[in-house]
Amino acid sequence: MSERVEAAPAQRLGERGHGLKDRTFGLLLTLPALALLGAVVLYPLIGALSTSMFKQSLVLPGRSFVGLDNFTAVLHQNFWPVLGHTIVFTVGSTVVPVVIGLALALALNTRLRGRAVLRGLFLMPWVIPGVVVSFIWLWIFNANYGLLNGLLTTLHLTDEPISWLGQPGTAMAAIIVAKSWASFPWIMVMLLAGLQTVPSALHEAAALDGAGAVARFWHVTLPHLRGILGIVVLLEVIWNVQHFDMIYVLTGGGPAGSTTTFAVAVYDTAFKAFDLGNASALGALWLVLILVLTVVYVRLSERGERA
Repeated sequence: MSERVEAAPAQRLGERGHGLKDRTFGLLLTLPALALLGAVVLYPLIGALSTSMFKQSLVLPGRSFVGLDNFTAVLHQNFWPVLGHTIVFTVGSTVVPVVIGLALALALNTRLRGRAVLRGLFLMPWVIPGVVVSFIWLWIFNANYGLLNGLLTTLHLTDEPISWLGQPGTAMAAIIVAKSWASFPWIMVMLLAGLQTVPSALHEAAALDGAGAVARFWHVTLPHLRGILGIVVLLEVIWNVQHFDMIYVLTGGGPAGSTTTFAVAVYDTAFKAFDLGNASALGALWLVLILVLTVVYVRLSERGERA
């Protein structure tokens, strides 16, 4: 009996030692990934935050410490207009494709003839690279030979060509249309997957109670989609806040800075004005905005998993 009692602590000690070895082995397995993460993410991030405290040029050697002066300069120069443009682009490029994606998901969730073919066709804008999409819409919105102006002229809806990308009043709307066209397919697929999990018995019971199509949507379908819809919207917001390629190809931030978002402003400040200090400060403020959105996304994801 005493031998068993004495053997038990030794056995537990052996198990604990074996567990320590497992943890060490697991840490060794993750070291390559951690090293890659540090080299690709942490090192550039720390370098950018450090640069934001210095007056540094991309073309001139040396740098001098200025503390928070770069942040003060950015906040007094172009931060607030850029923030406004980013919010307009983000909201527009999120709401429009979500509405289109939801409408198409509802249509394709019915017994629509040829819906399998339509699903494949609707996915085409999503698989095309963003730069290619930009050039397609650059041609559509062209003031001289664009498809849109040609269509409007043929239908006698306008007497002269409209410079869609050359006017502050229409440039942002044109970019939102192009971005929405590229974004709605994945939203449609996500919401369609969510719609197929809604029990048909609930719709049948609501129909027997006299609920119409609109009432069934608000009281049966939408509550089941609330979780996935929230995730889709937040992901779109995070992606749109940092979107760059389509804006830069279509307008380059113009005309007169009317489509300059954070991504374009940081690029222009660093590689056109050659001011790495101000570009890093603007990027740091931009990072704070993205971190807030990411925290909200993680919290909603955890809440959805618990539910």
